[in-house]
Amino acid sequence: MPSSAPLTGAQALVGTLADHGITACFANPGTSEMHAVTALDGEPRIRSILGLFEGVVSGAADGYARMCGNPAMTLLHLGSGYLNGGANIHNARRARSPMVNVIGDHATYHLANDAPLTSDIAAMAEPNSTWLRTAATPEDAGRMAAEAWQASLRAPAGPVSLILPADVAWLAGASIPERLTAPVRPGPDADAVERAARAVRAARNPALLMTGTALTGPGLRAARRLAGAGVRVLFEFFFPGLERGAGRYAPERMQYFAERVVQSLDGSDVLVLAEARPPVAFFAYPDHPCELTPDSCEVISLGGPDVDTTDCVVQLADALGTPDTGGAPVADLVMPDAPVGELTMQSIGLSISRHLPENAFVSDEAGTSGGPTWVATASAAPHDWMPLTGGALGQGLPVALGAAVAEPDRKGLCLVGDGAAMYTSQALWTMAREGADVVTVVFVNRSYRILNIELARTGAGAPGPTAQHLLSLSDPSIDFAALASSMGVPSTTATTAEGFDDALAAAFADDGPYLIAAEIA
Repeated sequence: MPSSAPLTGAQALVGTLADHGITACFANPGTSEMHAVTALDGEPRIRSILGLFEGVVSGAADGYARMCGNPAMTLLHLGSGYLNGGANIHNARRARSPMVNVIGDHATYHLANDAPLTSDIAAMAEPNSTWLRTAATPEDAGRMAAEAWQASLRAPAGPVSLILPADVAWLAGASIPERLTAPVRPGPDADAVERAARAVRAARNPALLMTGTALTGPGLRAARRLAGAGVRVLFEFFFPGLERGAGRYAPERMQYFAERVVQSLDGSDVLVLAEARPPVAFFAYPDHPCELTPDSCEVISLGGPDVDTTDCVVQLADALGTPDTGGAPVADLVMPDAPVGELTMQSIGLSISRHLPENAFVSDEAGTSGGPTWVATASAAPHDWMPLTGGALGQGLPVALGAAVAEPDRKGLCLVGDGAAMYTSQALWTMAREGADVVTVVFVNRSYRILNIELARTGAGAPGPTAQHLLSLSDPSIDFAALASSMGVPSTTATTAEGFDDALAAAFADDGPYLIAAEIA
């Protein structure tokens, strides 16, 4: 119910977000946000969590939303704080993760003085915000907070930004408005479904490319029906989350490298899209195509991120008359033998498949090291998989942190390359402070390996001493076990397959955060 008592702008904003079901705030505040901090101090419905870098804050809000579907609040310090969190806000926008970014600003009357931290926050936030407002008066704060919550969930869902000037936060005269309703995503256009169904019936090699909510629950079950009827079912390489493992249907993941996508789609004569876009190369390369769909392939969209993706796949399966149950086979549970010998990417994948707890979640930023683990865990116990979405490094650790806050009763696994881990290693400190039940595996190969691959692919020439130096993570080597321990996370270094397998089993058997530095042979 709305409050008639006079509140400060900060109190109205925080109370409104709590009224709308927001239960977590990931924060790295500064002076201009102190009244928001004290408002959070008086709001027991919101758990406030400190991140030591804004990229941890925004990445954790992304992981929180991916796991539970609801937005978290972030509290960021002025434009510089927003920019520090910007890479993972970009990733969250690509994942279509709802989040409410509250960005403090100078007092309205102080902006004209152009103090050192003054910046055009709106211009900085606009590209990665699906909704953007500035609260000009205390009366705006509660109303705009409700609108921000609703906008973050409105299709296409994503990050929103509410700028809160310091004087608006501290002045009284605000109130908490009536609760707004959550928006409902509409279903696909009936004509689009019928057009796609006709094309699929007439095609020799039809394919469906999907993403979004279709990668969970009813969407996957409908996709299984389509696969059983002869439709090749794929999903985008960069996706927000996928339910996978034993007992679940496993559609085909789109290839990463452009030439492999072209080869994979060769012969497809109809490509139906469910929220996905026609595949394009991740980067442009000399003398290589950017658009990867065959010229002879008809492309039909059931709808983009503005429609219910699950409903798209379900309605297509219904239109084709596929049986309500059954379809393509589901994955069987496979328990590999314990690996022995040198520690490799393949042996790590086998160990993870052996020990991954049922209903665990996986935050994957392992880069080139993660491929064998992805393959090995296809028949592991049922789990959720969340990969990098927008290509900006530094997502893996914060996403795991946020997911653990959203689902504290589930075990988490974070797979991260050594280069990516250093972008947001501060997340380990917050994991320790909050008791996040996440096992982190750092793949230590002391190199930006993907860049060594891309160096050859771009035709930039043979790497000389400077190029080799820029792509190497040795000299000095990073001691990830010591780094984790210094932040309060128990850790160990594994150098053999047997040692890694034992360490992983022990880590999963215990509660709280743990880090294994896997020295890959």
